[in-house]
Amino acid sequence: MDKSLSTSPARSPLLHRLRHARRTAFNRMFAAVYFCAILLLLYRHALKLIHSTTFASFLISLSFLISDTFLAFLWFTRQCFLMTIVYRDEYPENLQKALLLQKSSSDLPALDVFICTTDPYKEPPIRLVSTALSVMAYDYPTKKISVYVSDDGGYQVTLFACIEAAKFAYHWLPFCRKNNIIERSPEAYFAKNHSSWFSDTDEIQKMYESMKERVEKVLEKGKVGEEYITEEIERKAFSKWTNHGFTHQDHPSIIQVLLESGKNKDATNHLMPNLIYVSREKSKTSSHNFKGGALNVMLRVSATMTNAPIILNLDCDMYSNDPRTPLRAFCYLLDPKLKSQLAYVQFPQRFNGINKNDTYGSEYRRMFCCNPLGLDGMLGPDYLGTGCFFNRRAFFGGPSTIVSPEIPELGPNSVVDKFIQSQAVLELAHKVAGCNYEYKTKWGYEVGFRYGTLIEDFFTGLRLHCEGWRSIFCNPKRPAFLGDAPISLEDVLNQVQRWSIGNLQVAFSSFSPLTYGTRSLGTLMCLAYTHYCFWPTWFIPLTLYAFLPQLCLLHGLSIFPKLSEPSLILYVFLVLGAYGQDLLEFLIEEGTVQKWWNDQRMWMIRGLSAFGFGCLEFFLKCLGISTYGFGLTNKVIDDEQSKRYGQGMFEFGASSNMFVPLITAAIINLASFLMGLVQALRGSKMEGLFLQMFLAGFVVLNALPIYKAMVLRNDKGRIPFKTTATSTCLALTLYGLISLPLAN
Repeated sequence: MDKSLSTSPARSPLLHRLRHARRTAFNRMFAAVYFCAILLLLYRHALKLIHSTTFASFLISLSFLISDTFLAFLWFTRQCFLMTIVYRDEYPENLQKALLLQKSSSDLPALDVFICTTDPYKEPPIRLVSTALSVMAYDYPTKKISVYVSDDGGYQVTLFACIEAAKFAYHWLPFCRKNNIIERSPEAYFAKNHSSWFSDTDEIQKMYESMKERVEKVLEKGKVGEEYITEEIERKAFSKWTNHGFTHQDHPSIIQVLLESGKNKDATNHLMPNLIYVSREKSKTSSHNFKGGALNVMLRVSATMTNAPIILNLDCDMYSNDPRTPLRAFCYLLDPKLKSQLAYVQFPQRFNGINKNDTYGSEYRRMFCCNPLGLDGMLGPDYLGTGCFFNRRAFFGGPSTIVSPEIPELGPNSVVDKFIQSQAVLELAHKVAGCNYEYKTKWGYEVGFRYGTLIEDFFTGLRLHCEGWRSIFCNPKRPAFLGDAPISLEDVLNQVQRWSIGNLQVAFSSFSPLTYGTRSLGTLMCLAYTHYCFWPTWFIPLTLYAFLPQLCLLHGLSIFPKLSEPSLILYVFLVLGAYGQDLLEFLIEEGTVQKWWNDQRMWMIRGLSAFGFGCLEFFLKCLGISTYGFGLTNKVIDDEQSKRYGQGMFEFGASSNMFVPLITAAIINLASFLMGLVQALRGSKMEGLFLQMFLAGFVVLNALPIYKAMVLRNDKGRIPFKTTATSTCLALTLYGLISLPLAN
């Protein structure tokens, strides 16, 4: 069924269209049947618990009751994403006509772009350059674009990279405009083998390679030498790093206007966008609130300089892949029927450089594509942290009640009537970038991006939805943005561990969707947010199913129904139903069977490692034993590592504690499967142990990359011997411990 959401009057051109997924009715019927099966399983566990005759059987029944209760809760909340799936289409070619028919100005609104980076040694500055250039070259009036680069580490090389980007933009922007280039990230454009090159392509490429070489040399040296400084204004800017006591954790605010649209023109005499470098003041005695704090500084600094009504937030490696992306977002943000209630338009996160079968499940297809489609049928998708167009007004209270900032210049309706390099503007910009500015203000709590968790994006989206705003998921066929995904297992798991801690912080805060959210979100939306909050608790059922049935198999103890028992049908239906539904959703959203297999393997790996360690660190922090840190995902690519990743090989390399439970589970499952196989070949009756053997075999099949990394590989990505030895000792210890209750 199609539903029009055009810009009202009958003759007004269509800006966008909404389509409901045909499979929604099937999803609802399947959920009802599957839920009844879950209740039957829990009832069976409860009966076995009540009628337990030994301490061992009591413990086993209790363990499965708890484990399957968690599984049931997570499955139930996951279904909320499948109840209201919708798809959208945009018609940006009609935008100008629609604006002309509106009573308001027919001009497109100004756009402020926030690009965040922290450490150039983990986030290569040349990626930042390409991202900045890709948005500066939008098919959009350049005088309306202002790009703010947040350097939260305060590095000379980042400012130098931005200066180089400003110089290269003088040639790059006209080149893109003249030749109608689609890939406006120079790194992405020159990396492709184009069938035909334009007459000036070679010259532009030489300029780019020369710039790239200069940036990489400065990065290698760690500072900007005199040979790279060409103007006095640059020397003055870099002199701030020579001040006594300047460190990355303790330094004054630095705001440098590199391009001003009212003054600077490109090679064809067109006005260029604003480009502003911002490094907020840091002090070891003041809390900086991680990325959320940096974004709020950008929100305030941009308000003093340009105060555009629309804000685009990007990570430094997430370049624009379509020059018409802002027009797609404005099909919603400028719709009179939507804009008064619309907080943001979220585009999916898509990634470059992922190998053919996505070894680490880095696409996160459910989180970044499938789930937002379902949320879009309710109040809209959660904020994903990048690739998001915001209505600036949404950061200042709900749709009907504005929360005014402490000074009027920071308000969403404030008009900037001074040049961005005027003394008054720069003084105010430095003031609001101060590390103590937020003291005794509403920033981070009622205004701006919200604090209180390591995942400021998820928490901010939740708070905006609770305040009465809605959001839109825009998922065009051509990816609007492309970024980098981690290519080592350790980086993948560290990222998930940080997300896990952040999710639990929200779950147990005063803004938990189970309590605070029920008053404003509605049941389905509340449960969907709850699913994310308790996402890390997957480790409980996954850990139990990875160890307990296999340890019982090693002792010849049957804990699942026999092949001849009718209750076997219940287990088969629950397993095949869950996996079948998941595979179907994955394939519908353009996945492949091999990618799905790798994705479900990574789900098990995350459950045995990152989820568990994230829960542990969260509760240790609650006890005052641990402290959180915001760990950056490493985006620097090693050539050998990249080659192994391209071949689909797992990268263990580093000696990480998170690998220990994975390898321990792999050892125990292999041992139990082989023992069961030997017993079956000897003619022993295995009818009661078949399901346990099947489960162990399934885990062994998923763990093949672990066995290869333990025994067969000699490269740097193999599992360190110390980790293998530790895991083997732990497996033997678990076998010994489980023997005690089973012996009695």
